[in-house]
Amino acid sequence: MKIKFIHYLFEIYKTFIKIDLILIRDIMKYAERIETLPPYLFASIDESKQALIQKGVDVIDLGVGDPDRPTPKHIVDSMVAAVQDPSNHQYPSYTGMLAFREAAAKWCKESRGLDFDPKTQVLSLIGSKEGVAHVPLAFVNPGDVVLCPNPAYPVYEIGTKFAGGIPYDMPLRAENDFLPDYEAIPKDVLAKTKMMFINYPNNPTGAVADKKFFEETVEFAKENDILVVHDNAYSEMVYDDYKAPSFLEVDGAEDLGIELYSMSKTYNMTGWRLAFAVGSKEMIAGFGKVKANIDSGVFDAVQRAGITALTSSQQCVSDMNKVYQERRDVLVKGLASIGLEVKPQKATFYLWCPVPEGTNSMDFAKLLLEDAGIVATPGVGFGSAGEGYVRFALTKEVDRINEAVARMDKIKI
Repeated sequence: MKIKFIHYLFEIYKTFIKIDLILIRDIMKYAERIETLPPYLFASIDESKQALIQKGVDVIDLGVGDPDRPTPKHIVDSMVAAVQDPSNHQYPSYTGMLAFREAAAKWCKESRGLDFDPKTQVLSLIGSKEGVAHVPLAFVNPGDVVLCPNPAYPVYEIGTKFAGGIPYDMPLRAENDFLPDYEAIPKDVLAKTKMMFINYPNNPTGAVADKKFFEETVEFAKENDILVVHDNAYSEMVYDDYKAPSFLEVDGAEDLGIELYSMSKTYNMTGWRLAFAVGSKEMIAGFGKVKANIDSGVFDAVQRAGITALTSSQQCVSDMNKVYQERRDVLVKGLASIGLEVKPQKATFYLWCPVPEGTNSMDFAKLLLEDAGIVATPGVGFGSAGEGYVRFALTKEVDRINEAVARMDKIKI
């Protein structure tokens, strides 16, 4: 009798456990905005790379665009001094240290001829990724359409979805020099469009845009009441005496758009998380309201280092560009020698490489990783229009790039 009673209690206990597990699963269910997201591209690539490294494979990583050279010493020294200053240890300003915003405005004036009021037209960011992700929250209502390039940095689409917006693809095709075709966007889509992202010099294609394209963009945005966010993270990473124009150089652009500038690629400061937005007073104000309620600003010591970067000699930028240009030329020549023709772009540190006939971007990237120990980013990871390409980042020294080409030659691509 006692054994039956214990068994009865055990069955009741198991029932309650099942109920608790069901309740926990319901509580722990992700929000719909998370459920609809694909795995973050670069996180997935890193997992695959680490798995090979643990097996002892000598991996050459030409995947994620993370500069391999250290941050210039004068910037590091400035940061060290700022960290030791107790006045930098408290909460920073939500909109950014005024001295940093003044330095950013001065840099824009000297490098672009653009005049911005540092108090109302400049906003510090915790890296441009944070800026891209958060700016839709200031202007996009649920159901609003946001025009996003495809292929593109995945955060344009992700930030749009987090704000409840609907991303609409603007395909970037080789036959159109990887520029969007505004005339191909349906009128009913434009009627619902609130914002658009553009990005030149472009990631992942390396394409550049001239002032005429930006003039067409401003005209298009005015006609359709669209706000413009120009992600200008690669503005200073240029070659062959090319100078990348600013979207905000165009008359009227400042009325409807902002530009995001990143310290990450320009000064090898990817881990520091520092960028700034400039442009429309109204957009900067709205964007600032979002940030004031989400984060507490950029660490003042990092902004002090940013001031040093922006106001000191820019020779370190020129020197890195020479390094990247040499790497670009070596990789372009090497790829051509094994039958992969790549156009040497004038900006960014990426090569947008067509995959061999008869394969696709995922399979080709997998082949490079598993058979040659080379990390390349499959183009489809940047959007459907990226199919047929892989992206190589110029983030390894010339000897490693030559080694990568030799490995590709051995597997008979």
